[in-house]
Amino acid sequence: MRFAAIGLDHRHIYHMVGGLLEAGAQCAGFDPATSDERVLAGFRERFPDLRPVEAQRLLDDPSIELIVCAGIPSERAALAIRAMRAGKDVMVDKPGVTSFDQLAAVEAAVAETGRIFSVCFSERFVVPATLVAGKLIADGAIGRVVQTIGLGPHRLNRAIRPDWFFDAAAYGGVLTDIASHQIDQFLHFTGSEDAEIVASGIGHFGAPDLPDFQDFGEILLRSDRAGGYIRVDWFTADGLSTWGDGRLTILGTEGTIELRKYVDVAGRPGSDHVFLVDKTGARHLDASREPLTYFRNLIADIGTRGETAASQRHSFTVCRLALEAQAKAAWLPSKPGTAHS
Repeated sequence: MRFAAIGLDHRHIYHMVGGLLEAGAQCAGFDPATSDERVLAGFRERFPDLRPVEAQRLLDDPSIELIVCAGIPSERAALAIRAMRAGKDVMVDKPGVTSFDQLAAVEAAVAETGRIFSVCFSERFVVPATLVAGKLIADGAIGRVVQTIGLGPHRLNRAIRPDWFFDAAAYGGVLTDIASHQIDQFLHFTGSEDAEIVASGIGHFGAPDLPDFQDFGEILLRSDRAGGYIRVDWFTADGLSTWGDGRLTILGTEGTIELRKYVDVAGRPGSDHVFLVDKTGARHLDASREPLTYFRNLIADIGTRGETAASQRHSFTVCRLALEAQAKAAWLPSKPGTAHS
């Protein structure tokens, strides 16, 4: 399977391209256009053998089956539609869309072309710990899942962020953007096909010169099977050894699973820590060697027109719920007794 990369504006393009190459796909080239030269430089450093090719030439190449994109979030939907109408399947970084109009247009393009629109929810798809947790749940280790608590803290790294990063019209808002990861995980681990956004909030508590930048968000959601709480933020302190202490707690009727995805704070070294508590006791599982499946499953789906990587309905549902959470979010007061202006 041959693919190409268009939209080198976010560093997530590194694991998207790297995952496909590791799974056996061949990269036909990348469009070097970017809003962030540092991302392009990092891409060239990681993939020195890949050649730059103008975007339209890649879209016109009939041998290319998949376009991968980590462009400016508000521009991803338009590129995906162009690619699908050119006969390509598409994998985009999250958020796949930043507005309801974009979601409707992408859904129409999928129906029109029969192509795959896959959103790479990397906090599940490229985290081995989530695969181990899924297997434990499937084996009945914690009984029926009744709630998830998903925490998505991030380091701001303000000095290396492009201008669009701070523009809600470009990134879609904090819940549309990073909370989509936790919505994906809620639906997946609870076995829910859909959910209701019960309440949501956004806030700005950080840099005073960026009063409209959303650096905090939370969601309370519920399905016909389970409930969930989500918190995302841009407050990871510089002292942490990685970009964020991402965690997921899964409550079952017979036990709990906690994922400490990227770091076990002041504890064990490495990433992908799984803590299982069941009727027999409590134990730690090292999930770091669990093979990833998303990229090879997507390659297989392109050949068979299957849905083993993620169903099309699931991807669209996550996008819609994130947009709904963002649209109904209340601004949280930045100081006691005040409201956002």
